Amino acid sequence: MFREVELQGLIPATLQWFQKNKRDLPWRHTNNPYHIWVSEIMLQQTRVEAVIPYYERFLHRLPTIRDLAMCPEDELLKLWEGLGYYSRVRNLQKAAQRMVESYDGQMPPTYEEILTMPGIGAYTAGAIASRVYEEVVPAVDGNVLRILTRLTEDDSDIAKEKTKKAAIAWLSDEMRAGICGAEAGEFNQALMELGATVCVPNGAAHCDVCPWQQACGAYQNHTIERYPVKAKAKARRIEEKTVLLIMDDDKIFIRKRPARGLLAGLYEFPGVEGRISKKQCISYVRTLGMEPLYVEALPEAKHIFSHIEWHMTGYLVKLDHTADVQLPEGILVAIEEVQNTYPIPAAFEKYAACIQLGVGAAEVRKQMDL
Repeated sequence: MFREVELQGLIPATLQWFQKNKRDLPWRHTNNPYHIWVSEIMLQQTRVEAVIPYYERFLHRLPTIRDLAMCPEDELLKLWEGLGYYSRVRNLQKAAQRMVESYDGQMPPTYEEILTMPGIGAYTAGAIASRVYEEVVPAVDGNVLRILTRLTEDDSDIAKEKTKKAAIAWLSDEMRAGICGAEAGEFNQALMELGATVCVPNGAAHCDVCPWQQACGAYQNHTIERYPVKAKAKARRIEEKTVLLIMDDDKIFIRKRPARGLLAGLYEFPGVEGRISKKQCISYVRTLGMEPLYVEALPEAKHIFSHIEWHMTGYLVKLDHTADVQLPEGILVAIEEVQNTYPIPAAFEKYAACIQLGVGAAEVRKQMDL
């Protein structure tokens, strides 16, 4: 059904709309492929407002691809702390290392070569190649799929890879027929901006200001709410956990998570599966070789991952600092040192706040004076 609409005729109006209405974002003031790459990876599944301070801090600390390639893991994860989906930053570093090995620390110069880098898919490769190298290639993400399916009233399931491939093929043909290389990057950004600010995923679309209004099948036929079509995701698995804030004066007990699996390589407050009583909490802390002096129940918290929900309760445990503390599973670290050095997942944000330990986007903004 994509083929039943000629998108090339909408290109001039789309570019004009973008020039008048685009948001002022820091990554739109550069043609540095590294900067654009970092922004696109950060923007995956993360709001623009949250990304801006991370983007600025990340590039301040790691200004080149070589710096990224050589960054120690704990520092790299600390820079990403609170953004979530940590495989993104691990793949960033893997790709940077490949670029150092094979491209002298530079971004590969073509779409096809960029696509061979770890963690870079067709969307990111298209965004970089069109903006930096003026290749006429599309960049199709969820925003773009939404506006294309509404424009064409295409009821294909956008969660399926074949739908995305069909959209890319059609958009590629339309762009090559109606756009010059210098406009390719602008047009891709315009499509993403339309999806992010006008043809929005939640709430009513702002059709009154859309440059596609007269051509849009969903607008003309009053079917906007039907698109895009996406198969319902499986229900998330619920996991009950008890989180322990174990403190010795101004120090907090943390431990490193396993190298593989959920939140791999990050640091966490210790805890146990399920909900435990205060008495059980005291017994568990003693198994770690520490003697509790005071235990206080903490509020409940919830954190949502893509396929799992953590439902958490917690305890604040003050230690008898005169006891002979044995630490077989972790380390006691000053809160200030944790703040500056050790990456703590946003899953523990509510409990971190109980001890004035900032975690996540709000803390990044504070550090950047934003």
